[in-house]
Amino acid sequence: MALVDHIGKTPLVRLERVTRGLVPPEVEIWAKLESFNPGGSVKDRAAWSIIQDAENSGRLRPGMLLLDSSSGNTGIAYGMIAAARGHRLVLCLPKNANRERKQLLAAYGVEVIETDPLEGSDGAIRQARALVRDYPERYLYLDQYSNPANWLAHYHGTATELWAQTQGRISHWVAGLGTTGTFVGTSRRLKELNPEIHCAAVQPDSPYHGLEGLKHLETAIIPAIYDPQLVDQHLAAPTEESILLLRRLAREEGILVGPSAAAALWGAIQVGQNLKQGVVVTLFPDGGERYLSEAHLWT
Repeated sequence: MALVDHIGKTPLVRLERVTRGLVPPEVEIWAKLESFNPGGSVKDRAAWSIIQDAENSGRLRPGMLLLDSSSGNTGIAYGMIAAARGHRLVLCLPKNANRERKQLLAAYGVEVIETDPLEGSDGAIRQARALVRDYPERYLYLDQYSNPANWLAHYHGTATELWAQTQGRISHWVAGLGTTGTFVGTSRRLKELNPEIHCAAVQPDSPYHGLEGLKHLETAIIPAIYDPQLVDQHLAAPTEESILLLRRLAREEGILVGPSAAAALWGAIQVGQNLKQGVVVTLFPDGGERYLSEAHLWT
C-alpha cells in the first residue's frame, strides 16, 4: 500500500475521566483521534483529496508548483503528500507559526513564504492569491478554503467512519471551524444518514484568541466552502478554559492534543451538559507534540 492509502480509519475513543461530573452519566462523549493519520493531523484527509483532484483533473501540468496558504497542519500534510507524489510545494505561512511546524515543513522540503504575523491566516491567504494572480502559469493554487475537495474528504471519509464506529448511535456532532471542511463535509453526510443528528460548530469567543487552527469567523475571511445552514448550534470557546482541558486530557486520559482539540472538547461538554442521554462525538484534529515548545500550554 502507498502512504496515502493509510490516511483515515483513525480510532474513536470514549472520554470518561475528563468528563466525569461535567455531563450526566447517560451521556457518552467520544473523540476521533486524527493524530493517527500518517502526517499527524486531520488535514491529511483534505490535503490528499485536494492534491488527488488536481492530479486527476489535469490542472496540475508538468513543471507547475503547488501553492496554498496554511497556519500549519494543512501545509505539513501537503508537504508529506507532495514529497510522496513527486510534487514541489510553495506555502504561505504566518511568520509566527511555531517552531515545530517550521521544522516539519523544512524536513519535507517545502518552500515557505512567511507572511505578516499580525494578519494571521488571512494574511497568508492574501499572499497566496497575489502570487497566483501575478504568476498564473507557475502555480497551481490549491485553495483549501474554497476547494470542494476539502469538505468532500470528510463527506466520504470522516462521516462514514463515525457512523460505522458508533453503529449509527451518534446523536450529536461537535467540531471546530478552521477551513470549515471537517465540519461541513461530516455534518452534510451525517444529516443525510440521520436528519436528527445535532451538529454544533465551535469557534473562538474572540478575534484575539489562543486556539491555533480555529477561525473567529465574524472577523475573518469566511471560507467559500462554509455552509451555515448545517449549523444547529454555535459555540464560542474561551481560550483559558480550553487550555485547562488540554492539560487535563494529557494527565487524566493520556491523550496529548493541540488547542483546537481542547476547544472541541469544551464544545462537546457544553452540548453534553444539556442532555439527559446521548452519544456526543467530536474530533481532535492533531496531537500535542506540535505544541511542546509553547510552554504556556502545559504549565
